[in-house]
Amino acid sequence: MNHGEHRTNWELIKNGIFKENILFRMAISLCPAIAVTNSLKNGTLMGISVLFVQVMVNITISALRKFINPKIRIPIYMLVIAGWVSAIDMTLAAYAREAYKEIGLYIQLIVAFASILARAESFASKNKFVPSMSDGIGMGIGFLLAMIIISFFRELLGKGALFGFPIVAGKPLLIMILPAGGFFAFGILMGFFNWIDIRFFGGKGASGAG
Repeated sequence: MNHGEHRTNWELIKNGIFKENILFRMAISLCPAIAVTNSLKNGTLMGISVLFVQVMVNITISALRKFINPKIRIPIYMLVIAGWVSAIDMTLAAYAREAYKEIGLYIQLIVAFASILARAESFASKNKFVPSMSDGIGMGIGFLLAMIIISFFRELLGKGALFGFPIVAGKPLLIMILPAGGFFAFGILMGFFNWIDIRFFGGKGASGAG
């Protein structure tokens, strides 16, 4: 049974943003996320990159699902992911050079994001184009919003600035731009998303690992 048959496209999008949020609910890809979220600009660019790759991989796999031999599906998925990651990597290298110098390595690591491969395998390979696109949009926006939220608080508290512009006078909490501060902030926000899940979704969202 296809996972998208009983859910509307809007429900699929909401699912990716809240109930199965890649970072705050499933705790996947935390290390690269923490590495780039000490800056709102870098966190936002990383989030947009993952959104782009997630959507394009989902619709590509969905379009090709009837032609992919099940025995070699994983290598095919990885090839598709690598192709779209290369596209966004070259785009950022050409048009956002300063930011790319800081996050270029992490953009390339999107190839290894378990969440993108998981959605290709569990959803896009089993569903039609539009539901697969909606699923990709939801998962991608969920990641992007998480990156924006965590980057906002880490840069504001850790540097007293946003997008590199000073906002708050006084001594910043430097620990917030260090890895320890990143994990601390993620822990608080994970707790907040768990509360949202319990309060509005009955606690049925996916929590988990990866």
